[in-house]
Amino acid sequence: MIETLGLSKTFTGGVEAVRNVTMSVRSGEIVGFLGPNGAGKTTTMRMLTTLLPPTAGTATVAGQDLLAGPREVRRRIGYVSQSGWTDPTVPIGGELELQGMLYGLSRVEARARAAEVLAMLGLDGVRDRPGGALSGGQRRRADIAFALPHRPALLFLDEPTTGLDPQTRAHLWDHIRALRDDHGVTIFLTTHYLDEADALCDRLLIIDHGEIAASGTPAELKAGRTLDAAFLDITGRSLREEAGVR
Repeated sequence: MIETLGLSKTFTGGVEAVRNVTMSVRSGEIVGFLGPNGAGKTTTMRMLTTLLPPTAGTATVAGQDLLAGPREVRRRIGYVSQSGWTDPTVPIGGELELQGMLYGLSRVEARARAAEVLAMLGLDGVRDRPGGALSGGQRRRADIAFALPHRPALLFLDEPTTGLDPQTRAHLWDHIRALRDDHGVTIFLTTHYLDEADALCDRLLIIDHGEIAASGTPAELKAGRTLDAAFLDITGRSLREEAGVR
């Protein structure tokens, strides 16, 4: 579902945000993308979702060449940012219908698809509520709903549970799993929660200083040491280097 080879991004001034990222995500996986702040997670995700052109390298996303067919990539993926999409003044059902029409659905198709997606995420009872009247967990599920009207094969989630309480986070995990298990959606997500990565993801990719530093299943990364240690080794080293401590 995702194949990259040497994917890189250098910004003006020579800042190398991502260096030679080579990775593979198979259809039907939930893959977690971890790393300290500034490691290159968001830049990589922005490239894979066509929001930022790479400086070098190649990538195939949802069966389409990232550089040659960005429009076709966008037709096949969904993307949920950290900040979300809900308008606090607009009923989410109407907003979701509009989202469907932006993807080319007729009004009738968009209305039917909105009802389907809201039911899928346990939001059918709040269809007529504006975004501002939703709880934090409902609002985050609504954000995910807006990425699904066109039935994407691949869903990108940028820190989907940040700011949610533990019970709400666990509930959202169930919905994310159901998207994969019941609807066949491949999911690529960033997270800072190690328990989330361990419980939710089939495989993990850890990025540091713009490069993939480790990869494997949670069990493989925990073999011989905890996942927390594997991640904190990288995070701690990055913080020490930023402070000039060796």
